[in-house]
Amino acid sequence: MKIAIHGRKFNVESVPYVQQVFDELARYKVEIQLSESFKRVLLQSGIKLKCQNVYTTAQEIFDADVAFSLGGDGTFLETLSHVGKREIPILGFNFGRLGFLAAVSSEQIETTIGLLVNGQYSIDERTMINASAETELFEEGMNFALNEIALTKTDTSSMIVVHAYINGEFLNSYWADGLMVATATGSTGYSLSCGGPLVMPHSANFIITPICPHNLFVRPMIVSDNSVISLKVESRSNNYLISMDSRAKIIATEEDATIVIKKENFKAKMIKMEGGDFLNILRNKLKWGVDARN
Repeated sequence: MKIAIHGRKFNVESVPYVQQVFDELARYKVEIQLSESFKRVLLQSGIKLKCQNVYTTAQEIFDADVAFSLGGDGTFLETLSHVGKREIPILGFNFGRLGFLAAVSSEQIETTIGLLVNGQYSIDERTMINASAETELFEEGMNFALNEIALTKTDTSSMIVVHAYINGEFLNSYWADGLMVATATGSTGYSLSCGGPLVMPHSANFIITPICPHNLFVRPMIVSDNSVISLKVESRSNNYLISMDSRAKIIATEEDATIVIKKENFKAKMIKMEGGDFLNILRNKLKWGVDARN
């Protein structure tokens, strides 16, 4: 088995668990490849490993069977940006906080890797979202997201106006701090914190969620993920921020410039272990059904 591994800086308390991941992989004689940035983090943290195989760009990732994400959900999304359209299945180990996507806890490392090596897992495919414009938004091939694409004001600017269209038909002009289009998977992320609904991950939907709208009667809207959503931005500062999961960029406001958002033609593949279904994770992570009085 070949596994590509990416991660971010982790705290001292996580060192034994990160070391356990590499010890377990060595025990099963798994061939690994590290992102160059993560290898530096590992060496600085005193992790013992013999891997010399590294990658610096997504194109340099070897023919991996699986990609490991060691960190939190942000690390998972960053790992997904590495594997991109190659659709390499990702398994996320949670050394961060909430861990909706990176769902494997430190107590499950030994069991999970054993099951993985023995092929006892399934693949959970998730719809992704794509944004395009006449000018290049991000580097070629990186205009996709698993959770959401958001257009927001820059830190020091006033509200922006986002004119939204669905399949060419005018929807609304949002006076707000911004507007996002989230996937069903992203319904538990930024969209949720902005008042968006929870959506089952395999629902064929996008969620259009305003960010701090000036009009209190404006509410999130669920649309088909076959919709083509077009957004035009007006800004007094003549710029705004576009973010796609873990990537962000300031865009200059240009007359008639349109951001077109639609379903990506490839999917994110996530390794799913027994008991790792959405409703279990929802109850555990959001503490549904937990009585705070007890």
